[in-house]
This record gives sequence, C-alpha cells and structure tokens, in this order.
Amino acid sequence: MEAKERIEFLRKELQRHSILYYVYDAPEISDFEYDAMFDELKKLEEAHPEYDSPTSPTKRVGGAVLDKFEKVTHRNRMGSLDDVFSYDAVSDFVRDMKVYGDLTFSVEPKIDGLSVCLHYENGVFTQGATRGDGSVGENVTENLKTIGSIPLRLTGEPPLLEVRGEVYMPKKSFIELNELREINGEALFANPRNAAAGSLRQLDSKITAERKLDIFIFNVQEADGLTFETHTGSLEQMSRLGFRVIPYIKEARDADEIIEHIKKIGELRQDLPFDIDGVVIKVNELDMRPRIGENTGRPKWAVAYKFPPEAKLTKLTDITVQVGRTGVLTPLAVLEPVRLAGTTVRAATLHNIDFINSKDIRIGDTVEVSKAGDIIPEVRRVELSKRPAGTAPYKMPEFCPSCGEPVVRDDEAAVRCTNSACPAQLERNLVHFASRDAMNIDGMGPAVVKAFIDGGLINDAADIYKLKKEDIAPLERMGDKSAENLITAIENSKKAGLDRLIYALGIRNIGQKAASALAAEFGNIDALFEADVERLSAIPDFGEITALSVVNFFSHPQSKKLIDELKAAGVATEYEKKATSDKFTGLTFVLTGTLPTMTREQAEAMITERGGKASSSVSKNTSYVLAGEKAGSKLTKAQALGVRIIGEEEFLLMCE
Repeated sequence: MEAKERIEFLRKELQRHSILYYVYDAPEISDFEYDAMFDELKKLEEAHPEYDSPTSPTKRVGGAVLDKFEKVTHRNRMGSLDDVFSYDAVSDFVRDMKVYGDLTFSVEPKIDGLSVCLHYENGVFTQGATRGDGSVGENVTENLKTIGSIPLRLTGEPPLLEVRGEVYMPKKSFIELNELREINGEALFANPRNAAAGSLRQLDSKITAERKLDIFIFNVQEADGLTFETHTGSLEQMSRLGFRVIPYIKEARDADEIIEHIKKIGELRQDLPFDIDGVVIKVNELDMRPRIGENTGRPKWAVAYKFPPEAKLTKLTDITVQVGRTGVLTPLAVLEPVRLAGTTVRAATLHNIDFINSKDIRIGDTVEVSKAGDIIPEVRRVELSKRPAGTAPYKMPEFCPSCGEPVVRDDEAAVRCTNSACPAQLERNLVHFASRDAMNIDGMGPAVVKAFIDGGLINDAADIYKLKKEDIAPLERMGDKSAENLITAIENSKKAGLDRLIYALGIRNIGQKAASALAAEFGNIDALFEADVERLSAIPDFGEITALSVVNFFSHPQSKKLIDELKAAGVATEYEKKATSDKFTGLTFVLTGTLPTMTREQAEAMITERGGKASSSVSKNTSYVLAGEKAGSKLTKAQALGVRIIGEEEFLLMCE
C-alpha cells in the first residue's frame, strides 16, 4: 500500500475508533493498538508532509502557541438560562409553557463546565469559541482540537453546522492534575470547572492537551442540510454524526415526570465521572422556541433547576489548630470521613473561636457538614440531640502549638502567636514570598520550602538569594536540572518590582492592591521606614488599621535587617511604573464572586494598569460589576441600579 493510501486508511480507522470510544463507549481495540496506529500515522505524516491535513487525528496533541485569543462574534447568540431552586418553580415553568399548547420537555443534566460553540463547514471542524458575553467570545479552536471527543471531521457532510457544548474536566483528571500541581508547588485549582476554564484558555495548546478535557454537546445552534422536529431528535442525529451528546436525557410530558427524572439524576450525581450542578429543562418542540421567545437574552423556553447544597451528619472527633503565616491560629474540625459533593471530607475549617462559640461546637458532637459553593467544607450546625454526656465548651490553646510561645487575642476575634520566629509562620511566610503573585519563584512551592528549612538552608527570605546549585541538587526530587531551573527563577525574581516585594513581605492587612499603592506613593523601600500613620492613612482606601500594620512592620529591627540583606543580594527595591494605557480612565469596577481563571487581585491590577479604579462597593457611579461564580449582594445591588454586569471573558476582551 502506498504512503498516501496508508495515511488515509489510518486516519479513517482512527476516527472510527475514536467515535466508538467516546460516543458509543464500545471500543473494538485496546489502547495499545490505538496508540500503535497513531504512532504509525504520525511517522508517515512526518515523512510525507505533502499529505498534511488539518483534520488528521495527530493534530490533537497541541503545539500551536498564540500571543492572544482573537475575538469571535457568534453567528447565533449563546444565551444563559434562568435558574429555579424548587420543584414548585419547575411546576410553574411547565404551567407557563403549556399555555402554548400540549408541549413536551427534555430533561438533562447541567454539566458544570465552560460553554463553547463548534462550527463545521462541509463536515470539517473550522472554528471553536468560548461563550464570552453571549455575543462575542474567544477563538480557542487550537485548544478544542486537543479534546478527543470533538470530531475534526463528521461522519456526514452538512454544508454548515454549529453546535453548543460544555467543556469539562473529568473528576479523575482533576484529582490527578491537582496532585501534580501540589508536588510542583503550584496553586491548586478550586474545582473541576475552574480547572477546565483555565485549561481551555491556555495560549499554548500543548498544555491544554495535557489536561485531559472532555465535552458534551447539548444544543444545535444552526444546521443547513439537516432537519429535525425536536431537541432530543436533534441530539440523536448529532450522535450519529460523531458527537458525544449530553447523557441521561429524557423526554417528559408534565411536571411530575420532570421532577421524577430530576430526582433520579440527583441520586446519580455523586457517582458520575463529571460534575453537574443542576438539571436543564427545555421545551422539546423546536418550532415553538422562536414563538415563545427570549427575555433580555435568556430563553423563556428553558430553565435550569439548581441542586441545593448537599449536607450530611458526621462526628467531630477532634479540633486541631493550624498556625498561619501572620501567626493567626485557625481551629480545624477533624471529622469522621463522610462522602460529600463528590469527595471524601475529613476536615472543615472552624474559622475562629467566635464561630465555635456561636454554634457551641464541642469535641464529640455530631455536626451537619456541607460544602460552600460545593467546594469548601464547613460545619453548619450541631445536632444537639446526639451530643454525648460530659462534653465541654472548646477553648483555644494558650500557647502556640508550633513553637510553644504565648498567644494573644486581638481585636478581630483572632488568636495570634507572638513569636515572629515561629517555625510554622516561617514556612508559610516563605511559601508566600515565593508565590506567583509575590516574587514568582517558579518551582519553590511548599514541599521545596520545607526541604530547605529542614535542611538548614534558609531561615528567612534573604537566605533564598544565598542558595547555590550545589546546595539544592542533592535534595530529594531535585537533581541538577531542577536545581539549575530554580536558581534561574530566583535570579529572575530580583527584578519582580517594589510592589511585588512589598506584597511578598507578608505585612499584615497588605494585599496586592495595597502593596501597589504603597510602591506608587513612596517610590522606594527606604521611604517606607520613615512613613507615619498620618501619611499612610491619606492613601486612598487605606485606614488607620492598615497604616498601623505598615508602621509596625517597618519599625521592627528584623525588618530593617531583612531589607538590607535583600538589597545586598540585588533585589530591586525601587518602583518602576508599569506601562499603562488610559483605556479604563474614568471607569470604576466592582468585583464580586470567584473568577474562573484569575484572582481578584490580578483583575484589580489589570484595571488600575489601564487607568481604571477598583472599588469595593456598588453605587450609581459604578461603571461595571465584574461578576464571577457565587456572586453575592453586590450583584443584586448592581441589577437593582442598572449597572452593567460583565464576566471574566468580556473583561479580558475589554483589556485587549
């Protein structure tokens, strides 16, 4: 067989086996056999570049590196859905829809991921984009090509087809990714949804390919050359074309059938290999959707039923105490393991002694535990009827569990270790100093910091700049190459800038925004040693407490010694004003909720670098509210005042 014929044969076979694997869950060959065919095709293509094809299975490994994502104006608006939170609200929706006739409904899981649209011309995948603001998204075609369940060529050839799907990260892939990031000392993703969003927005598609993303198709946006009468019928046809469509979908005729299927999906929820946060109910008859219409970009013919937070009872067996980098002692509930929202929970934060006292939490209690936003375990209440005899109210320790020094309670309900040389504080301070938003020393995560401390290599931040390759290489999991990379990262961090340095010092009450303000106001680190409370309090958004924190830090002899050593090591302590634009001049932004791929501090920095102002409260003078997941009262107030609400993707487009 000639090379061209063999290449075409292998491409068709690999495509067929991919559909059998991803769409029908009915593989005919082993992974080993598939990989052998894939490797043979890759070698043939390398030897015969004249037969290159954009739809070859070998294009899925990634490799394209972009400077930025291009904007994409959607052919068909990608709307969002109204949420309902009770079965009564589901019944009300059905009743409202029945006014239009004897309609049926589709009931399907709501995958907790990132919405995208896929565009095909003559059966070939030509473009994929994120939802963005519904009208304009980002071109992430190269990254979407790395997802094995997205067909690069359909089994049919409709002239034009656009489908909408949800990109997600399987639970297993999420756990593996976070385990790897923890080993590498990188920040962990909060949940699979944030991990999927961050992975799909990588400028290097090879990174996306490594993240093992997947997708379910849940809607046909536009189709030339294809006809279907119902939503469920359209998805059946998409499956025949090679798409992996939303599973566990059911047709229902009334509210009782819908609610019954919602309950069934809820029972399956924890055992599914992917996260869901609700169930979507849609009018099934496609010709009725235009007649029913939309309301401010949200279709009236569909709603999303959101699951209530799952809560379970378990026993609180102990209360331990962790010491943070600022010396604060944080109590932690040790729990009998309980399966909750897809993970096994063994511990939950108790915040502070006031939180414990307000709920009268005692060792030995049976407590109700839930996950705030399906992410962070929290103790909601005590089941007093199950309280054993002889329990006593909990008291915080009088001495630090790390260093044994006395602790004091401050005005913020926090109990704090008074020893600035406390080992627990040292470790967390150094991890913070090296973190991405501080000095950004890549490769110096918690495990590496602990190894340096245990090995007697560092006792403060200045010691980081005294490290040598030969000191690092012998340590466990390091070696010559890792040591060399770390030394390079340490050297590069010397140019991080005054604002990052101030933030890295871990001054109490000083976040990234306050650190940037201090750097801009004073210009160099030496001037901060002369600053008084009056001048500091005059800085916008600074109060007396924040000002006192700065004065207290820079009045300490240890701080002077540390800064002198950092300067001697060549760390930049002068402020260099970043290149800015006036794009946001005169605009005020308020942030609320959790953004998919960036911290609040990063978003605020992007605003101020472009001449805008980041405010903490919503008013009629607010220009935009940048809202993320689990947005709260600020979002409600913005809606009431008519302030424009944007998401992260629209914000990033505005920043370009």
